[in-house]
Amino acid sequence: MGFGPRALESMVMDRAFWQGKRVLVTGHTGFKGSWLSLWLQHLGAEVVGYSLPPPDTPNLFTIAAVADGMKSIFGDIRNLDMLRAIFDKYKPEVVFHLAAQSLVRASYSDPVRTFTTNVVGTVHVLEAARMNAGVRSLVNVTSDKCYDNREWVWAYRECDPLGGRDPYSSSKGCAELVTAAYRDSFFSGFGNEIAVASARAGNVIGGGDWAEDRLVPDLVRAIQRKEPLVVRNPNAIRPWQHVLEPVSGYLLLAERLWEEGPRYAQAWNFGPNIDDTKPVRWIVEQLTQFWGEGARWTIDASPHPHEAQNLTLDSSKARALLGWRPRWTIDKAMTSVVEWYKAYWDNQSMRPIAINQITAYSEAG
Repeated sequence: MGFGPRALESMVMDRAFWQGKRVLVTGHTGFKGSWLSLWLQHLGAEVVGYSLPPPDTPNLFTIAAVADGMKSIFGDIRNLDMLRAIFDKYKPEVVFHLAAQSLVRASYSDPVRTFTTNVVGTVHVLEAARMNAGVRSLVNVTSDKCYDNREWVWAYRECDPLGGRDPYSSSKGCAELVTAAYRDSFFSGFGNEIAVASARAGNVIGGGDWAEDRLVPDLVRAIQRKEPLVVRNPNAIRPWQHVLEPVSGYLLLAERLWEEGPRYAQAWNFGPNIDDTKPVRWIVEQLTQFWGEGARWTIDASPHPHEAQNLTLDSSKARALLGWRPRWTIDKAMTSVVEWYKAYWDNQSMRPIAINQITAYSEAG
């Protein structure tokens, strides 16, 4: 596989590349989609978002006034006709697909919604792109949980088998297979110039996350209630990283897809340094220490649905071939999270706070 000198360059978002680019973000009202949309706006892109309304109150999309710098459209990704109309009207050149049902525990209570959103929704995005001649670069964001987790002690690589015991993990494995099938059937040597890649990230943390059954939002809610955080699986090991780490990977990948096409039309892992792959217990202890007064935690010993115990990602391919690397240690990520929520509780304007964190991350060595 021939990759040129691009692979050796440092990870810098090309503002000139993004200036004026027509970009569609599905799932722009979600946690990760909101951070991506803000960063794209900061780079000068013309951003259109298509998503259901924000699922939580409060939420980053509203608090950081994400809609102020973009065209925001509420709609269901399972509605193919509406999605195709969005593509036809706004003619995106770059597409980031993030719309998803993103929680493992929620997938047990509503598996049909999980599969239709994550699998059929992916089909709809790829089909709409296939029928629109203007799309050139498409990044489908899936999950590190798309792998067939065998509780290995070593990290998963992009060539490892896909799978999943729970509906969420299985749906993300299916979304990867759908992406590969569309790429091989419609986007490789068939006169269609769309370069399609998938991106698999670790467990993201960051300011503005209020989703249920996620560690940082659960801790913030516990502090607000003046109660201890109840942790259900303290020994589970996960690839923790600040949300800006994988988002930077998505942006860089989209640039490479545009510029060099099929050579980057593959699956990519964006995970933390191996030293930042930690058990839940360690993360909670550090977060409560960084937060200070009012932060406490305890262990919930009651039974819960199955979740993988050990999951780590190998991102050596992205490092070697994309020139991507993590910029913030897990300690820096956690201090940034604490700073964000404390600023929110101080009633500060959160859009500039978020943009300042994006700028600080971009300038990190």
